[in-house]
Amino acid sequence: ITGTNTSFQQITAEVLNVDLDAVSVTTGDTRTAPFAGMSAGSKTTYTVGRAVILAAEDAKRQMLDIASQRLEATPEELEMADGEVRVIGAPERMVTFKRIGRWSTNFGAPYPAIVGRGAITARKAAPGFTAQAAEVEVDPDTGEVTVLGFAVAQDAGFAINPLSVEGQIQGGASQGIGLALSEEMIFDAQGRLLNPNLLDYRLPTTRDLPPIEAIIVEVPSEEGPYGARIVGEPSIVAGPAAVGNAIAAA
Repeated sequence: ITGTNTSFQQITAEVLNVDLDAVSVTTGDTRTAPFAGMSAGSKTTYTVGRAVILAAEDAKRQMLDIASQRLEATPEELEMADGEVRVIGAPERMVTFKRIGRWSTNFGAPYPAIVGRGAITARKAAPGFTAQAAEVEVDPDTGEVTVLGFAVAQDAGFAINPLSVEGQIQGGASQGIGLALSEEMIFDAQGRLLNPNLLDYRLPTTRDLPPIEAIIVEVPSEEGPYGARIVGEPSIVAGPAAVGNAIAAA
């Protein structure tokens, strides 16, 4: 639900120079899918995205090798566009992706099936950076706090999918506002949790949240796919401080 599959589609479509709807992403069971580490730490696009690039490039090399034999041209003389492999400068000399697929998967196919593979090591982190501002109104008689406005500027490295990056930033900021104002585990003198459910433990809803402006900053990382950094969690951390400082100023 974080939008990473769409990012993987975009990465593959970029490498193969095809439309997004020509790529599908299947989420496999962990018993059969390749090892990829856990989905945590805001690292899924940052790590798996790099493996997707390598796998797509591997598949591309295999496709160009087949096309070069059929078109009697070197792979360097070929280009991919619109679901076809063409000879540069002679677009009439081409084969379609579908035909290459049949040549490698039909009964008695003359070429092995095309399976792109990519594996990476993730030794280096690409930290996310965020700056946040909150505008609040405080009732001096009751102490009630109303957040009127909230803005987040965050370095995403490179926003592969700006819409999902913006959504991740806004979602994280919502959690930060909740941490600041309403989320608290309350215990009695015997150590029993008094608000163990979502009826008593107050998570912010859309009625509690102000408009959240997400400003995407792009300073590419050295390791991430196309320079992408982590996104999901940095936007959570600064929220309580921004709200707290706004209350102090009020």
